[in-house]
Amino acid sequence: MENRIERCTLVARIFPNTQSCLRLIRALCADTHETWLEGNRILNMKLLAEQTKEFLGLAA
Repeated sequence: MENRIERCTLVARIFPNTQSCLRLIRALCADTHETWLEGNRILNMKLLAEQTKEFLGLAA
């Protein structure tokens, strides 16, 4: 996260005030949070349970 903020602030270089810098950082944090939430939806727990049963069956 820090690397992403650093890259974006280097592109902007000079901010007219502190508020504009904070807006950019907040937008990046919100985007990262949304991406994380969407990424967790991909995990299918039923598939994981089936694979676990198969693994435990092979191990026994």
